[in-house]
Amino acid sequence: YAACFHSALQLVGRQAKANVADSAVGARVGIGPTDSGGFGLAVTLEVSLPHLPRAEALELTEKAHQVCPYSNATRGNIDVTL
Repeated sequence: YAACFHSALQLVGRQAKANVADSAVGARVGIGPTDSGGFGLAVTLEVSLPHLPRAEALELTEKAHQVCPYSNATRGNIDVTL
């Protein structure tokens, strides 16, 4: 997920002409019980965009979340925190 999200982040960054050099994405995956008695996954994506102001980094991260194939595949199925 992290590698795919990073590719999406680089794409939207290039489209916005933003400096995404030295960017990085990491993922932490957790598992826990669901309300129905089964188990579910949760993902936290940790994004680093060191050359951008926080507001711009957050905007690009949200845009990447709309573009990333893994985000699109998991949307509504697992909790994803950016």
